[in-house]
Amino acid sequence: MKKNIIITDRQKELLNAIYNSIKNEGFPPSFDDLKEKLSIKSNQAILDHLNALEKKGLIKKGDGSARSTTITQKGYNIINQPALMPIVGISYAGSMTATFQQDLWTRLSDEVKIKQDMFLVEISGDSMIEAGIYNGDILVAQRSSEFTNRDIVVAQLFEGTTVKRFMLQNHAPTKFLKPENKEYDIILFKSDTKMQARIIGKYVNNNILPINPKTKTFIE
Repeated sequence: MKKNIIITDRQKELLNAIYNSIKNEGFPPSFDDLKEKLSIKSNQAILDHLNALEKKGLIKKGDGSARSTTITQKGYNIINQPALMPIVGISYAGSMTATFQQDLWTRLSDEVKIKQDMFLVEISGDSMIEAGIYNGDILVAQRSSEFTNRDIVVAQLFEGTTVKRFMLQNHAPTKFLKPENKEYDIILFKSDTKMQARIIGKYVNNNILPINPKTKTFIE
């Protein structure tokens, strides 16, 4: 039996303030923003409320600053609001961007349930068309430290970020990033290559089209 989550009016007010800031400004509020909105004088009082919300599983504080705060699915449910998900930069499925920054949030449909560390990636380019990924597509990514052969990944290279298929094989090159378009060359791993996230679906018509974990293709 699920235990009901009980929060105070003040905590709910704070949670709504975080939601409205993300929705309207594109990023979570600072301590100063929250103090002004809630007419609270000290950072410690705000921190105490944030700690209480995190303990109840309604937010995640990230690096500890107010700006790093994200709302969990439980948090969205408590304030009866649809989930918001960050669109992180624009990852090129062709050439690569020079930056990979969180600068925009989008409202998801009520049917979509989010998990922690999920974000959206807007695609520009045609190097993944044979995997069903086209220019302008919005992909759903989840940060991870573990990857398996043929995962579609968001990778950070010296030149910037890119979305490609991660490949492992028994002969050289033992691992590389593979475009799903014969017009593009594979990308070999270098010392600065870092895989940041796994693509777990495509956001289409307000729903997530998932990737089959066995075939590593989108489930229509």
